[in-house]
Amino acid sequence: MTGPKTSVDRLGRLLNLVPYLLARPGILVSEAAADQGVSEKQLREDLELLWVCGLPGYGPGDLIDMALDGDRVTISHDAGIDRPLRLTQDEALALVVALRMLAETPGTGTRDVIERALAKIENAAGDLADAPVAVKLPANAEKLDRIRAAVEGGHALEITYYTAARDETTSRIIDPMRVLMVGGRAYLEAWCRRAEATRMFRVDRIDAFAALPERSSPPPSARPQDVTEGVFRPTPDLPLVTMRVGRHSRWITEYYPVEEVRRDGPGEEWVVTMRVTDLGWAQRLLLGLGPDVTVVGPPELLDRIRAQAAAALDQYSSPAR
Repeated sequence: MTGPKTSVDRLGRLLNLVPYLLARPGILVSEAAADQGVSEKQLREDLELLWVCGLPGYGPGDLIDMALDGDRVTISHDAGIDRPLRLTQDEALALVVALRMLAETPGTGTRDVIERALAKIENAAGDLADAPVAVKLPANAEKLDRIRAAVEGGHALEITYYTAARDETTSRIIDPMRVLMVGGRAYLEAWCRRAEATRMFRVDRIDAFAALPERSSPPPSARPQDVTEGVFRPTPDLPLVTMRVGRHSRWITEYYPVEEVRRDGPGEEWVVTMRVTDLGWAQRLLLGLGPDVTVVGPPELLDRIRAQAAAALDQYSSPAR
């Protein structure tokens, strides 16, 4: 059975299809489909999509045009897709800076490939590649290098780790699995013997670590986490926090994963619901936002915030010693 596996496969085929058809005017659809490794039905769907592709403006002369006469197809206007891609100065500089940063990021396993791509872009960019742009890594780059070396050594680690959700620092023994970058932050993924589960440890929150004599040995049940959509993956079993958010605190809907955002009446307040791993973390976050946020639920969180607010007021009412 033939056919595309992913949208990436289809994109690559569409990009190749125009120059292929330009070189073979009047080719049979069945023959073109066989050459492309797809069914005739799929090729006709690709041709229909090409009909609405082209250059910005999307008017006459901007879109790809073709003649589909029964079983034969001919490209009559290629909309410039047969010409090689030319990067603008801004695009070339952005690629150079991004690749330089990637090449300097510890833990990148394809550094040689990145450097070859960077060399090609810099060569094509000419003098632009020498623009005075500084590429600076985060301050914990040296720590990340040392952690990566420790992980590659294959030993279990004892770490001192700060957990922001519970505002506590703990010591634990872990079996490292990999070092990775997610959302611009470095993480050490490992089997935590204390939690008896796979955990993601932010490198900047590892206060200290030491390699142990024993080898790292994650159990067979330890599996790398899918981080394509981020490190935090809300699940239905986590506490659901509901709050009314004023205009100046709406940024939390972009900074944190939220389940729902809706307007609350004619005013500027939004009703926001979000899952959290720990109510203590939510308590500190919401108290820090001040009067611009009103907590609706759950009741346990409301009680905790009231108690902490009352304790703070008591401090003001107590005479100074």
